[in-house]
Amino acid sequence: MNTMTLWHITGWEFAALAFAALLVGFSKTAVSGANTVSLAIFAAVLPARASTGVLLPILIAGDLLAVATYRRHAHWPTLWRLFPAVAAGVVVGTVFLVWADDAVVRTSIGAILLLMASVTVWRRRTAEKEEDPESVTTRPGRIKARSYGVLGGFTTMVANAGGPVMSMYLLSAGFRKLGFLGTSAFFFLIVNVSKLPFSAGLGLIDGRSLLLDLALVAFVVPGALLGKWAVHRINQRLFEQLVIAATVVGGLQLLLR
Repeated sequence: MNTMTLWHITGWEFAALAFAALLVGFSKTAVSGANTVSLAIFAAVLPARASTGVLLPILIAGDLLAVATYRRHAHWPTLWRLFPAVAAGVVVGTVFLVWADDAVVRTSIGAILLLMASVTVWRRRTAEKEEDPESVTTRPGRIKARSYGVLGGFTTMVANAGGPVMSMYLLSAGFRKLGFLGTSAFFFLIVNVSKLPFSAGLGLIDGRSLLLDLALVAFVVPGALLGKWAVHRINQRLFEQLVIAATVVGGLQLLLR
């Protein structure tokens, strides 16, 4: 990673990254998947490959705050069923990053953002119709868990964009708000920590990127506190519409850059 570019950001660019870090904290304690906007901001301000390495420790900081807030509501049987498939997806994503250059990664992130926006729209339209979600103990449920797990592992490794994939899976599995937040908090903490050696081995994380993270992580905390306050007050439908719109704009910006 050409970390020298991390020191050449302007004040406005740092402000954009700080806002993205605040949004990470908010998404971890209020609306999982909203950090796709943060992904778009990081990839627009920084080189696409470098952005994934800088963003990862920020996400882990948000995960720690989410676990501290919702740790009592996690559903561990679901987590254990997902992890093997996610691990396979992370390995596939790592292999992809070995040969993909910055332009390919940027295009891939843009395409993934647009895909995730489409998935979120589909999820919102079908979630209300699904009165009896499939259990993960049935054969169709296990197939669905493995499919979402592999896709989630790949997208989270390549672009830190596994949130919408897991959000759709957990909602389709019938999780209520607190169970959803608690399960996703532990899921992403474990997955993101497991990605650290892969990202470091690829040169996406080093001392300079961690210094930038140190400057940005302070903005995660107020975002998480805001999310904790807003989770019972926020108009979910309107916020998801805004997130989808911002994600589409971010994805198009990356594809057309």
